[in-house]
Amino acid sequence: MEQQRPLTVRPGNALKGVAKVPGDKSISHRAIILGAMSVGETRISGLLEGDDVLATARAAELFGAEVNRIAGGEWSIHGLGTGGFFEPLDVIDCGNSGTGARLLIGTISTMNLAATFTGDHSLRSRPMRRIVEPLARFGAQFHGRSGNYLPMTIRGASEPVPVRYDLPVASAQVKSAVLLAGLNAPGQTIVLERWPTRDHTERMLESFGASIKADRRNGGSEIILDGYPELTAQAITVPRDPSSAAFPLAAALITPGSEVRVNGVGVNPTRIGLFDTLREMGADLEFVNSRIVGGEPVADITARHSGLSGVEVPPERAVTMIDEYPILSVLAAFAEGKTLMRGIKELRVKETDRIDAMAKGLRSCGAEVEEQADQMAVHGQGPEGVIGGATCESKMDHRIAMSFICLGLAARSPVSVDDTSSISTSFPGFSELMAGLGAEFQQCGS
Repeated sequence: MEQQRPLTVRPGNALKGVAKVPGDKSISHRAIILGAMSVGETRISGLLEGDDVLATARAAELFGAEVNRIAGGEWSIHGLGTGGFFEPLDVIDCGNSGTGARLLIGTISTMNLAATFTGDHSLRSRPMRRIVEPLARFGAQFHGRSGNYLPMTIRGASEPVPVRYDLPVASAQVKSAVLLAGLNAPGQTIVLERWPTRDHTERMLESFGASIKADRRNGGSEIILDGYPELTAQAITVPRDPSSAAFPLAAALITPGSEVRVNGVGVNPTRIGLFDTLREMGADLEFVNSRIVGGEPVADITARHSGLSGVEVPPERAVTMIDEYPILSVLAAFAEGKTLMRGIKELRVKETDRIDAMAKGLRSCGAEVEEQADQMAVHGQGPEGVIGGATCESKMDHRIAMSFICLGLAARSPVSVDDTSSISTSFPGFSELMAGLGAEFQQCGS
């Protein structure tokens, strides 16, 4: 187990500069997997080199793809074609990555091979039933711990059948797992989603040459994928991750005198719920230089210190910002008035119970928080009202740890985070980046 890395954050310094945040995690996972399933050499620039994505790269190698790191963020993958994976000689360890595990399990569920998946303690406690049920319809077999938890052995379908699946929950991971399975199944695989979810998989499948179309209707869509395409290797530029950009931008909003810019941030409409919410709260956010990079919309975003007001976040927005609620709850603590976040029960089954973790940490720093099974309300203390002075538990969750670091930059007294080692799963170099903007940290020994 990695050694704990406690950190103390001292308030007071304005944040200034350009934050070079990592590439998008969701897109990085998909680029590796589809590169491994394509014919030829896929070149990826801007790949997130966090622990989660590196675990997916190692998995692609175990399935037989040739994966090479050329330079920082620059990678090359020689793929095996659709359905061309080899049976791995070792267990696939996905570390902390639920995205990597679910997408890879979907990918191999229509290949005639067996593979065993595991992960760290957190991943082994997260539900896999949501993908087991639809993937079994293709003919795959699953042998996991009681309740469909990892470790789990998957025997892919030797003669897969096409599937039509109505998503019971708004989950891009489940949708993507089914679509990736459909690549090596005959006929058409059809996914019906009642609520829009992030569409990186559909965009990237189309760029690799798959025949895929989406019929948008009544707020949802019917996605139709033709099986057995020949995927052609691509050159992919990964945009900067909006979920990672949220942290330095949010820190600037609550730290007096601050102005921070992040260039080339992915602004896919299925990912910008946080930015919509921040505008409603009165945040000074500027979007310029909008463009398309690798089929994804991107923009340069500047955040300036702002007075914020509490809002009610509609539950239907949750799917477009599910990873951003921890940092939103920090911003809400510095706002005037109450911020109510509803429809967020998915946060209970992330790397940790994020509602519980944020509520406990915010309360320890002097904020008033109410929580229920599916919602959380933060009563804002105003721009100078968060006392701080506490040690917040990260619960081995990278987004919890980064959120409390941001809180400490604007609190009245220093804030400590008990363990920041998990941050490397999605944002390697986060502390160094924030220090470069002016944040003051004290890294302690364990």
